[in-house]
Amino acid sequence: MKKDKNDHNNHNDLSNEIKIEKGGETKSPESNKDNKISEELNQGKVKVEQLEKEASEYKDRLLRKAAEFENYKRRTENDQLNLLKYAAESFIIKLLPIVDDFERSLQHIDNTKDVDSLKQGIKLVYDKLIKVLDDQGVKKIESIGKPFDVHYHEAILQRKADGVEPHTVLDEVEKGYVYKDRVIRHTKVIVSADTSEPPHDNISNPSNREDR
Repeated sequence: MKKDKNDHNNHNDLSNEIKIEKGGETKSPESNKDNKISEELNQGKVKVEQLEKEASEYKDRLLRKAAEFENYKRRTENDQLNLLKYAAESFIIKLLPIVDDFERSLQHIDNTKDVDSLKQGIKLVYDKLIKVLDDQGVKKIESIGKPFDVHYHEAILQRKADGVEPHTVLDEVEKGYVYKDRVIRHTKVIVSADTSEPPHDNISNPSNREDR
């Protein structure tokens, strides 16, 4: 029996020696767990570095887009300012030929003896000016003979007129104009008085005055 026990121990020692000679080493469960944790930490570190790199790339891309947007915004604001600043440019260009016509007329006005020709020239320049205004949407307010309308007219005087309905425009003192659908200057007019209403002025009837 003692011999068998010794043989068993010898066999275990021999096995251990063989493992050591082959470089084999029995690892405990704790050692395997530590190695696994270390490997996971390394993988996590690599993942974090990759995410940091991607975040840096997204940040750079975002900064470039923000800079591009600021440049676009600045250009747009400048374009809008220039548009407002030079909005009347095309209209002024159309007026310049009319100014040229007036200047040519003024150069010859002192030497001309043909008054009718001068009048005709001025009338042509005037018609050209009205045509330019009309093309831009600027039109006269036609008022004479029409009922007084506060949206288009400004009454500066009332006058009696036989055979005319009360509050009818009799005459224009200053022309009014509309620009597209907006009144830019009301027409100053004289309107017919309503004879049934008392006069609006403070002038007394001379026949009712008492002689002093």
